Amino acid sequence: MAEEKDKRPVVNEGQEKAMTEEKPPEKSEKELLNFKGRGKFFLKLSLAGLVISMISEFIGTQRFELGFGTIVLLPMLFAVVIGLLVTPDLLGSKIKVLRNVISMDEVELAGPFVMLALLPLGVKYGTLVGPNIVQVVQAGPAFLLQELGNLGTIFIALPIALLLGMKREAVGATVSICREPTLGVMGERYGISSPEGTGTLGTYLMGTVFGTIFFGLLGSLSVATGLHPLALAMAGGMGSGSMMTAASGSLAAAVPEMSDQILAYAATSNMLTGVTGLYSVVFLGIPLVNFMYKILYPILGKKDDKGGAK
Repeated sequence: MAEEKDKRPVVNEGQEKAMTEEKPPEKSEKELLNFKGRGKFFLKLSLAGLVISMISEFIGTQRFELGFGTIVLLPMLFAVVIGLLVTPDLLGSKIKVLRNVISMDEVELAGPFVMLALLPLGVKYGTLVGPNIVQVVQAGPAFLLQELGNLGTIFIALPIALLLGMKREAVGATVSICREPTLGVMGERYGISSPEGTGTLGTYLMGTVFGTIFFGLLGSLSVATGLHPLALAMAGGMGSGSMMTAASGSLAAAVPEMSDQILAYAATSNMLTGVTGLYSVVFLGIPLVNFMYKILYPILGKKDDKGGAK
């Protein structure tokens, strides 16, 4: 017994306290947006957003000519990158003054704060749809059918996910672009802690962090495909306000003569995706991704040393 005690790892007082101390529960969106007693967080976040916006606007729109097209980098893209850099996990961990301005309290508040900031943007896009309402109505069937493009993630991403060693996580990760409606559907159907729910959450988080940057670049590069700018604009409305803004903004900058129409089509497509996307995932995406998984996993899924499924 004495020997067994001696083999036990030594735990100091600080480690024991950290192990026994429970993490504080995550605040709900309503609690985060409660101004009472939290005014300083709102003020610091607003000032930080203002400074980042001023720096981004000072940098301005940057264009880089490539052989196959033009890359347009909008101020919004620079704002996202700067916002990532000043978080407590990156530069904030090295610069104490910065950590005092942007702490985890401001980071937690930033999520619901973005939704409030997108409301005026939605009003702006609504004013753009009005003058182009005739063209939007004429393109009605195309707006509805373009939702089927969401299913392309299954045919393209599912085989890659299986080759990378994912199992049922691949079902949730590739069922769609995995924004809020999909997260709710998969969480309700499989449970957010299930492999499928984990896959959906993983794609959602990756989109939240890198989606704006990715679609900001993709919006300008997509012109080189030769597809009609309005078709590309509809594709930019994938159900995320920030991603749609990045994609349509860079596309409009690349095709300035159609900028108003591009923004109107993207906004309308984004609105419809919020409605039809849910039903597309439930009635088409989930059955299709499970069917494809049953076919592809025995072929592409990684096996263990005994030849069984890993």
